[in-house]
Amino acid sequence: MVTYRILETPLGEMMAGATDTGLCLLEFTDPERLQRQLPRLQQHLDAPLHEGDHALFQPLSAQLAEYFDGNRREFELPLDLMGTAFQRQAWTALLAIPYGQTRSYQQQAEAIGQPDAVRAVARANGDNRLGIVIPCHRVIGKNGTLTGYGGGLWRKQKLLALEGALDPQTDAQSDLFA
Repeated sequence: MVTYRILETPLGEMMAGATDTGLCLLEFTDPERLQRQLPRLQQHLDAPLHEGDHALFQPLSAQLAEYFDGNRREFELPLDLMGTAFQRQAWTALLAIPYGQTRSYQQQAEAIGQPDAVRAVARANGDNRLGIVIPCHRVIGKNGTLTGYGGGLWRKQKLLALEGALDPQTDAQSDLFA
């Protein structure tokens, strides 16, 4: 069974989901994103979703607040990563990208020992169901452009600006959460 709850963040509502193993979902509640991810999650788990409380939601809320306040760089929560072996490998590589830094999809593919799998890495990142916690927002195009983010490029830009990975002089994000 997956227990879920809606959480408020400075970038909008997010749906958090947890199993007995760990956090398995943290998605912005944009309808198109949830319509894509929820059926995949249920398929992986072969379990229903129900709204309620879970022991992970309080530490998750606290850690998200610390992150958005600039006081947390890594999340310390048990994760329930459901996906193929390749997806889990790509997501683990995302966890290795330091706070405040970015990598290209090419660099991520190289980090998992599959330099020709750039498109597959991008697809795996798109299937990441743990936004912010597994920082797929830290992956950018090879030429430095902000590309692909399920939560929207405006959120990706704000997350990278929060982490100091964007130069406020050259990026239009000097008023981060205004």
